[in-house]
Order: sequence, then C-alpha cells, then structure tokens
Amino acid sequence: MELYSDENVWQFVDEERKNINLPRRFSFGGGANNAEFPDSHLSSARTSCASAASLPLWKMSPETPWTRSPLPSSPSPPLLYHCLASLHRSQGDIFSITLSNDFIFTGSSSSRIHAWKQPDCTQTVCLKASTGQVRSLLASGTLLFSTHSDHRIRLWDLSLMHHFRPKKLATIPRRPSLFSYHTSRKHHHKNTISCLAYNAADKILYTGSHDHTVKVWSVPERRCVESLSAHEGQVNAVVVNEDDGCVFTCSSDGTVKIWRSVSKETPHILTMTLKFQQSPVNALALSRCGDDCFLYSGSSDGLINFWEKERISGRYNHAGFLQGHHFSVLCLVAVGDLILSGSEDATIRIWKREEGNSFHSCVAVIDGHHGPVRCLAAAMESDETVKGLLVYSASLDQTMKVWRVKVYPWEKGEDGENACRISPVLSPSWVERKIQATDY
Repeated sequence: MELYSDENVWQFVDEERKNINLPRRFSFGGGANNAEFPDSHLSSARTSCASAASLPLWKMSPETPWTRSPLPSSPSPPLLYHCLASLHRSQGDIFSITLSNDFIFTGSSSSRIHAWKQPDCTQTVCLKASTGQVRSLLASGTLLFSTHSDHRIRLWDLSLMHHFRPKKLATIPRRPSLFSYHTSRKHHHKNTISCLAYNAADKILYTGSHDHTVKVWSVPERRCVESLSAHEGQVNAVVVNEDDGCVFTCSSDGTVKIWRSVSKETPHILTMTLKFQQSPVNALALSRCGDDCFLYSGSSDGLINFWEKERISGRYNHAGFLQGHHFSVLCLVAVGDLILSGSEDATIRIWKREEGNSFHSCVAVIDGHHGPVRCLAAAMESDETVKGLLVYSASLDQTMKVWRVKVYPWEKGEDGENACRISPVLSPSWVERKIQATDY
C-alpha cells in the first residue's frame, strides 16, 4: 500500500473526520433491523478497562509490587474489544513481555521475572535472577531467555512450569575466571542487550545491543560464536526467519539490515540494507502466511514500512507503509495476516493485510493506556465465525493490560472487493481507493 502526500487526499480525510465521529470501541444493539446490518453506537474505550487513576486498587499479595484494577462486572459480548485484566506496577517500569504455552512472562526494573496464567493474569510464580533490569524476554518451546543489567543472558527451563517449578539452566556468557578474562571479554556486550531472536532449528540465539553490535550464541555450547558490528547506532530489534536463515536487524541509525549465513560454520554476511526514512527504527516483525512473507518496521516518525519477499529471488522489495500513529511506533507483533503496533501515542492499532496483495486496512484502534505502549504480545483465538486475539500490552504508565479482540470475517461487497463489516477507523487504504473511485 503506497500513501501519497497529495493535498487532496488529506483534505478529503479531514472533511471525513469532521463529519464522522470515529468510535474508540464498537458495540451493537439488538432489534429486528439489526439482524443483518447491525448499527453501531459510540462508547468510550476507557469504560471498557479499569484505570489505576480512576478506580480503587487492591494488593494481590504483600510481597508483590503489582496491584489488580477492578473491571466492569459484565462486559458486553458483542464488543470489538474489551479489557480482560489490568495490572498496575507500583515500582518501576515494565520492559518486556513474552508468551509461552499457557503463561505470560513480564520483565521489569526489578530482578524478578513474573509469570502469569493466561488469560486472566493470576500470578503463579517468580523467576529471580541476581541482577535486575530485565530488558528483553523471549520464550521458545520450553526455553526462556532473559537479558539483564549485567549485559548477560539467563537461560531458563520451563518444562515444569505447570508444577510451578521453573529452573535456571545457565548464565551466558559464563563469568570468566581470572586467567580467561582478557580472552573472553571480547564476546561480552558492553551495553544494554535490547533484543533477542532465536533460531530453534539451529539452536542459535541472536542478541542486539546498544553497543551497536549483534552477537551470535550457540545455546548448547553456551558461548558466543560470532560478533557483528551491525549498525552505527543502538540495535533496537532483531528477527530471524527460520525458513531461509535470514536475520533482520534495525537501529536508531535509521536502517534495517538483512544478514545471512550459508551454514552454521560460515559467518554471517550483510546482504542488503533497507533505508526509507531518516527516523530511528524501533521495532521489527516478520509475517509469514503460506507462501507470502512480509517484513515490517516501525519508526519514530510514526510510520510502519513493509517489504514483500519475492518468491523466486528471495529479495525483499519495499511495498509501502502504514500511516495512522501520531508518534513513534515502539513495538510490532505479527499474528497471521494481522499486524499489531504499539505507539508513543498510547494506542494499539491492529492492521489486516488483504489476501493476495499488499493492501492493508486498520481494523481496530485500542485506546486504554495513559502512556506510551512499550511492548506487545499476542496469541490467536478462533471459532467458526469470528477470529479472536488475546493481546497483552505494557505501557510506561506502569500497567499491563490484557485485551480480547474480535476480528470479524471479511465479506464480498457488491463491487466484488473484500470489505470488513466493522471498520472502527478511517483506514488509509480505504481513503486511497475511495478517492480513486471518485475520479471516474
């Protein structure tokens, strides 16, 4: 989807926005007239979730800094989205979120990694490390990786999580002895480890850091096997495509880079540098649906650029950008053909990619946080008629929220094109096609 800064386009958007009160949340009334084409009525998104500022809080236990916000007793089932749980942390920020089977893990400024039961977030157990500042978390199968303020990685075994008995397996890299200090120090990160990616097939872990490097770790050997001077600025995200072995990195220097290694024994080489903006790139997400593969990047100018992979050559071609956030895009998550973006504007947007092409539409805007949305995680739910998501979001307002989102199926319109029954926002792709239709 290409968006152009044509003055007529944005004049049209401004006129439409003046005439339409865009709802933050949709619900549907009953009645005979609404059986086939239900009418929507407006309601504030902030009434669908509890706010630490507006509702009383109670402690979950004397030992935890977390408090649970009360929720409305009977949320309306037909809502496009509603908040299932809202947790407020009284001390420090929430830095990271990851999902593993039936649990969600959160990392914060403390040395504890909190594990919560999905989806209602009842607290189950804490994983405690010797140092705090859990900046990044990544779960893969029965393994959990965490990064800490000592610039090291902790490896945890989650195979006994259902018995509430997680176990720390190792600290990577190992603390060097006096005699090996000078030889092993070069394999250490010298600054905050900001991101993680794991190739489960090859058992290779990738870490990106504010020291501008990306390091490659052999998990079975518990050692660094390669160090890449990846960017001129801090590395903010790293993603790996296990299908072809490509590794994607992004940085505050405004670039997205693609790296590839022919085999486990050969070093990674830079195959392509993608740069379509001057702004820092904060987040990456890889979406694979069947034979289609798209790479998304979120930057500080509020845009989400995306590239489509050619099926024959494997080259990634710039296919457009998504525009909707007012401030920096801080995090991205891809679930099937849905892309979730969290922003400094305190909103979460859900984008849907149309099947067979690169057109995207924004199908939902979640407005419930009071600060920038720092990290996201999502898991799919489904039934026969509605595709659903469980969305976990953490914000600089020191809250973590759980959302149940319903994405209704797309239907064929009279013109033969796909149309979503519910369109809570004026999506850029819809505006573009609307203007093109009025030109004839």
